[in-house]
Amino acid sequence: MPPGKRPGPVPFILEVLACAYSSARVVLRYRTPFELLVATVLAAQCTDDRVNQVTPALFVRFPGPEAFAAASLPEIEEAVRPTGFYRNKAGALKGIGSALVARHGGNVPESMEELTALPGVGRKTASVILGACFGVDALPVDTHVGRVSFRLGLTRSKDPARIEEDLVEAVPNGRWDFATQLGWHGRQVCVARQPRCGVCGLSRVCPRNGVTRSA
Repeated sequence: MPPGKRPGPVPFILEVLACAYSSARVVLRYRTPFELLVATVLAAQCTDDRVNQVTPALFVRFPGPEAFAAASLPEIEEAVRPTGFYRNKAGALKGIGSALVARHGGNVPESMEELTALPGVGRKTASVILGACFGVDALPVDTHVGRVSFRLGLTRSKDPARIEEDLVEAVPNGRWDFATQLGWHGRQVCVARQPRCGVCGLSRVCPRNGVTRSA
């Protein structure tokens, strides 16, 4: 880059986020791909902190897909009740356990197609598993990633699938770490109700501050 020339918006965003959140990771606690899969399903419409309070006892009671497949729905419902929407989540977890045992030998598959074929598993959940557990370039779009992407002008959509498409176009090679860093920025600085624009390292390229974006 020529001396004195500042990087364009996307390279600048990547650089700032990489410096600010170099140790960013999935907030949900897990030891195996299956545990992260279960935790991510439970995190829908629930905070990560609440899920992390529930999963230690849950994984003692149901240590793997076989245990979820063999359990009754009322058993699973009672165990996941604190995460909300527990009937839907229990049905999904039992279905996931049964599908993993029947189709994948009890193992979590490593492709988007196979993951999204599991009950209750969408692209966001699948992308979390692929990136965190298998090192696959993926861009999971949660509430935080969607909000920050919209505010930065990386997308004009509020639809997660379209946001993912826009991010894939803007960011080379998927960049799993980029999505994770965006999420952390959304939790810590670019929060929903009162974003902390005064301390945001991205303020000079943010349309919220009256900045006109250029390619």
